[in-house]
Amino acid sequence: METVFSGNPVEVALQWQSLGAPRLHIVDLDGAAAGELYNLDIIKEIASTVLVPIQLGGGIRQLETVVQLLKSGIERVILGTAAVEDPGLIEEACHKFSESIIVSIDAREGNIAIHGWRQSTELKATEFTKSMIKLGVKRFIYTDIGRDGTLTEPNFAAIADLVNTIRLPIIAAGGISSLNHLNKLKQLGVEASIVGKALYTGDINLKQALATIC
Repeated sequence: METVFSGNPVEVALQWQSLGAPRLHIVDLDGAAAGELYNLDIIKEIASTVLVPIQLGGGIRQLETVVQLLKSGIERVILGTAAVEDPGLIEEACHKFSESIIVSIDAREGNIAIHGWRQSTELKATEFTKSMIKLGVKRFIYTDIGRDGTLTEPNFAAIADLVNTIRLPIIAAGGISSLNHLNKLKQLGVEASIVGKALYTGDINLKQALATIC
């Protein structure tokens, strides 16, 4: 079942900005499923409206799309499925845009999943991450798919293993639902955390989180 928290993404983006969000994380869920950006017009509108940096993922499979997004005001582009299916794209994108490229490590029971999380692979998250570093990737988002949107808790063990293994910036996502979770993730050494559902449900108050963590 799909839950819709708002029908106006631009309004929501402005709301989080007004509450102090240092960065917006946007995922084109339709694009992730379709294999190409689906909501480009609204994404461009958000980028032209808000003042805080934006990172965007979902259905980005071509270098031309990366270029288009960066030109439209997106600061960081997130690549997931493309990282598995087209390593050459990752290498070229990192060579041209360096810190503007993030690879998303979407893991289910330790294995990478692609195509909007619908297709599993035999790739182990840690080994896959190492292969991406060789291509020039400098930052990763780690999401435990089984915990994402569950408001349970992050996969602290897997995140700690990744942080300690690769020694590069890791952004944690999936299952974050309390200030305690955010504090523990910070102690583990993650660069940042992505909070989504917990903000909409009120389990985490953004202003309180920023005052406590930052």
